[in-house]
Amino acid sequence: MSDRFELFLTCPKGLEGLLIEEAVGLGLEEAREHTSAVRGMADMETAYRLCLWSRLANRVLLVLKRFPMKDAEDLYHGVLDIEWADHMVADGSLAVEFSGHGSGIDNTHFGALKVKDAIVDKLRTPTGERPSIDKINPDLRIHLRLDRGEAILSLDLSGHSLHQRGYRLQQGAAPLKENLAAAILIRAGWPRIAAEGGALTDPMCGVGTFLVEGAMIAADMAPNLNRELWGFTTWLGHVPALWKKLHTEATERAAIGMNKPPLWVRGYEADPRLIQPARNNIERAGLSHWIKVYQGEVGTFEPRPDQNQKGLVICNPPYGERLGDEASLLYLYQNLGERLRQACMGWEAAVFTGAPDLGKRMGIRSHKQYSFWNGALPCKLLLIKVNPDQFVTGERRTPEQRQAEREQAAYDQAPTEPVERQYNKNGNPIKPAPAPVVEQARLSEGGQMFANRLQKNLKQLGKWAKREGVDCYRVYDADMPEYSMAIDLYHDWVHVQEYAAPKSIDPEKASARMFDALAAIPQALNVDKSRVVVKRRERQSGTKQYERQSAQGKFTEVSEGGVKLLVNLTDYLDTGLFLDHRPMRMRIQKEAAGKRFLNLYCYTATASVHAAKGGARSTTSVDLSKTYLDWARRNFSLNGFSDKNRLEQGDVMAWLDASRDEFDLIFIDPPTFSNSKRMEGIFDVQRDHVQLLDLAMARLAPGGVLYFSNNFRKFVLEDNLSERYAVEEISDKTLDPDFARNAKIHRAWKITAR
Repeated sequence: MSDRFELFLTCPKGLEGLLIEEAVGLGLEEAREHTSAVRGMADMETAYRLCLWSRLANRVLLVLKRFPMKDAEDLYHGVLDIEWADHMVADGSLAVEFSGHGSGIDNTHFGALKVKDAIVDKLRTPTGERPSIDKINPDLRIHLRLDRGEAILSLDLSGHSLHQRGYRLQQGAAPLKENLAAAILIRAGWPRIAAEGGALTDPMCGVGTFLVEGAMIAADMAPNLNRELWGFTTWLGHVPALWKKLHTEATERAAIGMNKPPLWVRGYEADPRLIQPARNNIERAGLSHWIKVYQGEVGTFEPRPDQNQKGLVICNPPYGERLGDEASLLYLYQNLGERLRQACMGWEAAVFTGAPDLGKRMGIRSHKQYSFWNGALPCKLLLIKVNPDQFVTGERRTPEQRQAEREQAAYDQAPTEPVERQYNKNGNPIKPAPAPVVEQARLSEGGQMFANRLQKNLKQLGKWAKREGVDCYRVYDADMPEYSMAIDLYHDWVHVQEYAAPKSIDPEKASARMFDALAAIPQALNVDKSRVVVKRRERQSGTKQYERQSAQGKFTEVSEGGVKLLVNLTDYLDTGLFLDHRPMRMRIQKEAAGKRFLNLYCYTATASVHAAKGGARSTTSVDLSKTYLDWARRNFSLNGFSDKNRLEQGDVMAWLDASRDEFDLIFIDPPTFSNSKRMEGIFDVQRDHVQLLDLAMARLAPGGVLYFSNNFRKFVLEDNLSERYAVEEISDKTLDPDFARNAKIHRAWKITAR
C-alpha cells in the first residue's frame, strides 16, 4: 500500500470551514472543502492523529479506490477488483454504508448490497468461509459514495462517529452533538480565553456537554483519548506501533494538562433531574475536579468567583419549534440578558439559538453572528461582549452622556463614611473606577402602547374584581386587533393565550408583536416573569383543548364568590376554570339552596362546588374524564364538601338515558365536538343538542330549572324546542365586565317545563 492516502473527513453541515483549519493543523495536506466534508492527502500517522484529535469530524474515511461507473455491474466489478485479503480475513465481519444515487442505482440499500456481494465473493474460500454482516461492531466498515458517476470507495477508520466520545451515556431532551458543541466553543473564542486562564460557565448546562468539551480543550485532552473501539482495530492494514506512539503522546499531554491548576468551569441547570446525569457524564470524562454543576434557575446564577475573574458564558437555550413555543420562552431569554448585564460585566458570551428573534430580546447586541445547523434546523451563534456600550436601552446617548451617567451612578453608590484614599507614585489621589451601570432593556413603541392598554384595563377591572371578591379574571381579550391574545389574571399569576394570526398577517410581524406584548406584561401587571404562562390557542377539533400540554402537576388556588378553586396553568390548554361562566356559577350558587343539582359535562365541577356553597341538598357531576373528576374531588375537598356530592364517570347521553333520578337544578355546558374512545359514537352539539336537552328535561323535577350554554360561535338553538319547553335566552345576563367586549364568548338559555 502507498505511504500517502486520500482522506475524507465528514462533519455536520456548516462546520466545514472550522474542520479544514483543524485538519490542516493536524497535518492534512492539499485540503479542500466540500459540503459536510473536507478532503485531503495524509500519511498513516496523520490519519491516526485526525481520529484521535479531531474535535469536529464525524468520520475519517481512507479512500481505497476511485472508479467511474455507469451501472450496477460497474459498481460490482470495481469493488471486486480490490485485494480485499489485504484488509480483512475471510471469516471476518463487515458493514457497508452507501450514499448518493445515479448510474442506475436509486436505492442505497441496493447499492450497499452490490458492494457487499463483491467483497464477499472476493474473499469466499474454497471451503465456504466468507465474511458475515455485523452492522453494530464489524471488523471492517466500508463506505461507498457515488458522486456524479464516480464511485469513491473508502475504509472508515473511525468506526462509530467521532462525536460519540464515550462520556455522554445520559442526555437530556434536546442535546447538542459533542462535535457541534466543540465547534461552538471554538467559534466563541474559548481556546483563546482558556489559554489566558479565563473561566467557563453554562447557565443552562443540561447534561454538561459544553462544560466537558470546554474542559477537554483547556486541559489539552484529545477528545477521543478514551475510545476503545476503532474502525481500524481489526483492519489488516493497521500499524499498532504507530497508533500506540500517538496514543501515548496524547495520554502524556492530557496528564500534563490535568495536573495544571484547573480553570473555573461551572454549570447551572434548573431541572433537578439532569443534575446527576450531568455529574455522571463529567465523571466518565475524568473531569470531576475541573467541572462543578449546581441546580439553579437562569435568573439566579452567579458566574464569577470574584470581581477580577472574567471568561465565557456559553449556552444553548431552548428555542421551540413554533411561534407559540418561542413566545413562552421570551422571559427565559430576557432573564438571561438581565443576568449577563448584572453579573457578567466584562465577560464574553455565546448564545446558540434556532430563534434569533428571541436572541434579540436579551437586551444586548451581538458583535458577531455565525450560522450553524443543528441537524436540519438552521441556527445562529450570537457572540456578545458584555459591556454597557452593547446594551439595548432607551433613547440613544452620546459616549460622553454615558460616561457622565456612569460617574454619577458611582457617586450615588459611594459610601457616606470616610474611606482610605489611595495615591499613585506621584502622590496624586487615584480616582476610583466607576461602578458599572446596569441598564434595563426598554419596551418598544408597540410594547409601551400595549402596556398602557393593560394598565388601563387593570385599573378599571381591578376595582370591580375586588368589590366582587374575584381574584381571577380576564384583563385583556384582543382589545387591539394587532395584538391578538387573551390575558387572564389568576391571583398573582398571568395566563396568556395567543390566538393564531390570520394567514394574511406576515408571520414575522405577528411574532414581533407577540414578543413586544409579552415583554410589556410583567411591567404593566406588576408580576414576576416566572409567573407568566404562555400558550397558543388554535382552532380545536374533538377534545384537543382538553389534551395534556405539559406534566408539571402544579395547582394554584384562586377564589370567586367565597369559593376556593384549583387551577392548573401549565399542563393543559385550558386551566380547569372557564372564567366566562363565572356569572352562571354565581347564579347557580344563589339558586341552589335545598335543591338537587345536576352538572353535566362537569369538567372540574366548579359549578357544583358553587351549588354546594349555596346550600344544595345534593350535587351530581358527570364527566367522561377520570382526570377531571379527580380534580373535581380536590375542589370539593378544598372547600370542606364531600359526603353529599356524587361524581359520576360516563358518557353523558348514555348516563341520562339510564338514570331515573330527579333534579331541581341542572346545568349543561357541553363541548362543541367530542369523539372520545370511551363513548359510543360522536357528539356534535349542533346536531345532538335537541336529544341532549330532551333527555335532561326528562330528569328535571316539576318546577325545576335547566341552564344550557355552549361556546360554539355558529350555534343555533332548534326552534321546535320552544314548542315543548319555556325557553329564554339569557346570554347578556351571563357576562361580567371582563368579558363585556366579547359578547359572543358563549350563549346561554334558561329552560323550564311548560
